[in-house]
Amino acid sequence: MTRKAYPSDVTDEEWAFVAPYLILMREDAPQRTYDLREVFNGVRYVVRTGCPWRSMPHDLPPWEMVYQQSQRWIKAGVFKEMVHDLRAVLRLANGKNEQPSAVILDGRTIQSTPESGERAGYDGYKRKKGSKVHIAVDTLGYLLAVKVTPANEQERAQVKELAVKVQEVTNQSVKVAFVDQGYTGDQPEQDAKESGIELIVVKLAEAKKGFVLLPKRWVVERSFAWAARFRRLARDFERTPEVLAGLHYLAFAILMLQQFVKTIAYLL
Repeated sequence: MTRKAYPSDVTDEEWAFVAPYLILMREDAPQRTYDLREVFNGVRYVVRTGCPWRSMPHDLPPWEMVYQQSQRWIKAGVFKEMVHDLRAVLRLANGKNEQPSAVILDGRTIQSTPESGERAGYDGYKRKKGSKVHIAVDTLGYLLAVKVTPANEQERAQVKELAVKVQEVTNQSVKVAFVDQGYTGDQPEQDAKESGIELIVVKLAEAKKGFVLLPKRWVVERSFAWAARFRRLARDFERTPEVLAGLHYLAFAILMLQQFVKTIAYLL
């Protein structure tokens, strides 16, 4: 690489881990015109800075190439696989079991844009039109599952699908899911139970007012704060919910890669 590095560029140590995930080529495929690492750097630049694809710097590969490859990676579930493998390694490094037994569920509403407006909904509580990103994380805050819906969709209605996704990626290891009072009701409890998960509603003490740090629940709020560092995720700029979900996996992969490199350096 002859250009000046961007803060969003992948490091040598990180690249050694992610390169095998990104090679979606047959052995007889023609030689690439652009370096795969630079294409990945382009995707990282967009999700970190929030710039439009067409506004990518000219010293990175052409935006069309980077955009098309990013769609292939998202469709193939590449970033999702990165996150799942990194989560297992980081959990073991933190003295935990490879697969979690407890998760936390929550959702956040992000403002729509002209690109996503057709599928947006209105969140009356937040007074915002946009999309709602529902996630499941483990007790360390690492991503397990993502679902994107219009903002008017209720969190409790997503429990069934999130529970199924969580059990698929953890080999049925999850026994408990912590949620806030937005998930109260018999139906979400039953939906979770169908996947072998007990839904525990963490309630705010009635005597307390203002912001209160709730047990377990603060972990998922921190995860949303991590995602908010990526400007592409500050609003819903994507035409499809699948791309928005895929970029969330990419954002967590970037964060977890940094932690992975630090952990390896410490152990060595």
